[in-house]
Amino acid sequence: MNTAPGWYPDNADPRFVRWWDGVQWTPHVQPRQEQADAHHTELQMGGTGQDRVAQQVRRAGVQGVVSGGGGTLFSEPVLVVNQKAKLVEMSNSYVIYDQHARHLGTVEQVGQSGAAKALRAFTKMDSMLDVRLEIRDLHGMPQLRITRPATMWKSKVLVERGDGMPVGEIVQENVFGKVRFAYVCNGTQVGGIYAENWRAWNFSLQDHTGTEVARITKTWQGFSKAMFSTADNYVVQFHRPVPDPLLSMIVASGVTVDTVLSQNQG
Repeated sequence: MNTAPGWYPDNADPRFVRWWDGVQWTPHVQPRQEQADAHHTELQMGGTGQDRVAQQVRRAGVQGVVSGGGGTLFSEPVLVVNQKAKLVEMSNSYVIYDQHARHLGTVEQVGQSGAAKALRAFTKMDSMLDVRLEIRDLHGMPQLRITRPATMWKSKVLVERGDGMPVGEIVQENVFGKVRFAYVCNGTQVGGIYAENWRAWNFSLQDHTGTEVARITKTWQGFSKAMFSTADNYVVQFHRPVPDPLLSMIVASGVTVDTVLSQNQG
């Protein structure tokens, strides 16, 4: 009898669960208390999490299994960023998977007051609020911090490492037409995000020479989910390894695109 792929109690340490790929145990583990949250997310997504993520990867145009990857947010060639579905959205929350639906980390909004949550719940004034997010690894440790200051016009997103050291800024360059963002580190543009259509569903991520090194694709979440929640899903695919600080800027980009565009359109 074959056991389906999934997270199961780790015999080596009961505090953790380990990923079984259907054939063998893998090196990927996560704290056991996150298992219930992952299961809840799968129920919200419909079907098994693995099937749902596989659908998103296919819809993003990823052909087959992309080789490589070290099981972390900064080493996987494909990142699947799913916003948690909520009937009433008062804070941003995401789960990040690899192409095989293995859990890589989470994104949580921090520093939000009760008044700010109420404003989001009952108005469409998201752009007038500061947004602070933490991209966390499997153990809940912040790897990147993202801050979008309140704005009524073009957005600018500040990216820091988990320890607070600055990485750079993601700066919105235009409002009308196909939206563009510049990656700026230490006053120098090291690349950018370029929407390929006015609906801002597909983005080319380029280095300082204008060469595409990665892509972001917004994937259709299904009619029933779109009707009753504001959750959006994105797939980030790297074409090749890239060095920091560009790497960190790209990892932050899937959440940045959603925070700047979708939240402002709310």
